[in-house]
Amino acid sequence: MKKALQLLALSIALVSACFADDATDKYLKAAAQGNTDAQFNLNKVYYYVGKAYDNSHGVLKDPEEAVKWYRKAAEQGHAGAQNNLGIAYAKGNGVPIDLEEAVKWLHKAAKQGDAYGQKNLGYAYYSGQGVPKDPEEAVKWWRKAADQGDADAQKNLGYAYDNGDGVPKDLEEAAKWWRKAADQGDSDAQHNLGYAYATGDGVPKDLEEAAKWWRKAAEQGHADAQHNLGYAYYNGQGVLKDLVEAHAWANIASVKGDKNSKKLRDAIEKDMTKVQIAEATKRAKEILATIKK
Repeated sequence: MKKALQLLALSIALVSACFADDATDKYLKAAAQGNTDAQFNLNKVYYYVGKAYDNSHGVLKDPEEAVKWYRKAAEQGHAGAQNNLGIAYAKGNGVPIDLEEAVKWLHKAAKQGDAYGQKNLGYAYYSGQGVPKDPEEAVKWWRKAADQGDADAQKNLGYAYDNGDGVPKDLEEAAKWWRKAADQGDSDAQHNLGYAYATGDGVPKDLEEAAKWWRKAAEQGHADAQHNLGYAYYNGQGVLKDLVEAHAWANIASVKGDKNSKKLRDAIEKDMTKVQIAEATKRAKEILATIKK
């Protein structure tokens, strides 16, 4: 038991050290101590060794080595390692792609209450990868992850309710889940919530609220939100009409090749002076410099 406690203390200390260069070596030495007293904690050690190889902390990235250690932890019941091993099989990282094997490990993680495992298992059921396609089962697992605060799962629930996919169509429920994800900074959910306010789908129509959420998503680089925000400024919907801001946001959205945003930018430009266009171009550069990568 003393050795087990020492190993636990080492594990905690090494996690706090954020995988300093010598930390991985210490983890590997600890992992090699497969004595029965320490066995209960080795799943954590194995998991963090796998993370080291997975994320290049202290060692060169090595997917096969990461999978080796994830498997050791997963076989001892570490939910995070089970999820990571499932993802490895799904993507072919360190092992050949095997969707059924991926689902097997994701299911183990999900049954233990791991939110990532639940979310990823939901994706598997929704897409029919490794299991028969089953939107209802997907929603079941997304809900479990969403109730634990997973923003992706919350966003997916919003889509499910918006489309009536796996659940009865319910625009109010869709907006509710999008808000939860939007409050956590998910740009897709912010854009969708903005659209809901713009159309009055599931929430009272409120153009100011729509523009507010589009701005949050736009500032994270969401092209559709940038387009919509530009349109809002062009027409004075939810914000004061401002051709410079409208052109700037439409121009930013068009950078990725969106034809509709380019058309919007060109339409706005027809109502602007050369001075305004120059100002808008400068403004677009200023905005781009602040957009979250």
